[in-house]
Amino acid sequence: MSTEIEDGATETVKRRYDRIAPIYDRVVQTAERGRFKSWRSLLWNKAEGKEILEVGAGTGLNFLYADAINHNLTAIDLSDGMLRYARQRMAKAQIKVELLQMDVQNLHFQDDSFDSVIGSFLFCSVSHPLTGLKEVKRVCKPGGKVVLLEHGLSENRVIGALMNAADPIVAWVTGAEHINRKIEEGVVESGLRLENITKLDRTGIFKLLEARKI
Repeated sequence: MSTEIEDGATETVKRRYDRIAPIYDRVVQTAERGRFKSWRSLLWNKAEGKEILEVGAGTGLNFLYADAINHNLTAIDLSDGMLRYARQRMAKAQIKVELLQMDVQNLHFQDDSFDSVIGSFLFCSVSHPLTGLKEVKRVCKPGGKVVLLEHGLSENRVIGALMNAADPIVAWVTGAEHINRKIEEGVVESGLRLENITKLDRTGIFKLLEARKI
């Protein structure tokens, strides 16, 4: 399934991840060997139900923690470059995942399709995060769960101020990433009920958000 690119910013994000796909795992390997490993495991453990959608699957780093026996897994990503590496990881992990190239801002699924929707470190790079969160809500079943592992603006005033000052530079350099978003506010604005926020580090930058479609 092809992705429908609706604006130049989204196309820029796609090109960026296509470009860095061959080196992405090497860039993040230190973090993945550290705290990210336990955080990804926690993310999957919070999923509920049989039908699970992962948005922004990237190179499939979450597949190592997936319960493919008890879940039917569907995973999407904007970048076909990243998906090539996700297919390799899926084969290595010996799990079955339906992998599709798709934009979280324009999901090609029927309403109320999934018991849970999960994502990790995605909405910092989505051009229109509220649009994406509304799509996540749409495809989640009533009573279904949304679990997001995200980073955003620190709750520490000094660190937060520095992040706000640096964000335009980071966004310009990366062509995609914003470091000062408040994803939890977008979750609420999308109409999802935010049930729990787990702070994963002392700065309050990294959080696990649990929400439900009501």
